[in-house]
Amino acid sequence: MTSPTARLIRTEARLFLREPVSLVLALAFPALVVLILGGVFDPRDPGFGGARPSDYYIAAYIGVVLAAVGLVMLPVHLASYRERGVLRRFHASHFPPWALPAAWICVATLLSIVGMAAMLATAGLAYGVPAVRRPAATLAAVALATAAYVSIGVLLGLVLPSARAAQGVGLALFFPSFLLGGGGPPPAAMPDVMRSVSDVLPMTQAVRAIQHPWLDLGPSTTVRLIALAAMALAATAAWVRIARRTAT
Repeated sequence: MTSPTARLIRTEARLFLREPVSLVLALAFPALVVLILGGVFDPRDPGFGGARPSDYYIAAYIGVVLAAVGLVMLPVHLASYRERGVLRRFHASHFPPWALPAAWICVATLLSIVGMAAMLATAGLAYGVPAVRRPAATLAAVALATAAYVSIGVLLGLVLPSARAAQGVGLALFFPSFLLGGGGPPPAAMPDVMRSVSDVLPMTQAVRAIQHPWLDLGPSTTVRLIALAAMALAATAAWVRIARRTAT
């Protein structure tokens, strides 16, 4: 016999899978775009810091998957609950107050893992998955980036008033971040102004924190890991406060 919380997680997973636009953006879009970009550039292009373009984009698109889940999929799902008054009704049920946020986090994390696996499998068939040079640092970066984007997604979902608003805001945040934060041209190909904007984007922090140890492109990523941890903690503290206020 499964617990009520486990049943809630399964229910939430089924509801997430009923949102085709968000699902395509998180699961299919990164895999398709990395296939295209991985083969566009000259393998000897110096703009990729010594890495092959395909390796550069495969590592970068881990961050793109996480951003798609955190900026679009999760906010749209949660905002639709808020719009329909589901959250208030849930707080009156027999479930503990932490059960629904825990289900959201579990399902969003699972979908992120599925999206990353789909991207790696697709790109691996075409280009091969690059060897991870520093596994511990790479795994730490993926874990912190996942925590940061899931927390940001929950926060956006609880703040935005409707699913339509969440989709609009999410897409408006996702595509500039995607193009400037590692999913588009390499930094060496950007003008100075675009590079300056890119340097402060959360996606850039996530992508560089994953790329550098994975491909051994630079020194320690401690500062970027600290930035990701700070984003995760700040977003979590904000959505917990909002959720408590909503429940009263």
